[in-house]
Amino acid sequence: MVYAPCSTDFDDWIVSTYGEAGAFTMLFVLLAIGETRLDLLRSAYLHVVGDDTRWQDMAALFAGAGVKWSGVVFYRAGPEGLVEDHVARGRLASLVRNLNEDRSLIREGEFFNVDGLRLSIEEIKPPLISSLGLVPFGNSGSRPLC
Repeated sequence: MVYAPCSTDFDDWIVSTYGEAGAFTMLFVLLAIGETRLDLLRSAYLHVVGDDTRWQDMAALFAGAGVKWSGVVFYRAGPEGLVEDHVARGRLASLVRNLNEDRSLIREGEFFNVDGLRLSIEEIKPPLISSLGLVPFGNSGSRPLC
């Protein structure tokens, strides 16, 4: 059988992961990416039993979610490869709870944009002046030093 060539980072990742692990269950969460936030939209799991899945297939699946998404993060359901449906559902529920508490856990997954290209997230640190509670000079209420 001839498969579509890999044309995205996602395609490369899924082929590589299947090559290393064999069949596996993946959990995924659709995200809305904002300027300074990531919102969880929908989540599901999928059993991967070959290396022929491509980004185009996943994008078609995501279109059925009925939400405007701009990113997706994937995780293997576990090191054992394929897991039963009830196990995948439980692990997905746990993952979503944990992501709701700590978005930095996205770094532990495989994060892609709507074009199937790899993304990464970085923590936004507030400017030092704000974290010290200082008011920049020139704001109302400030007075000249002389």
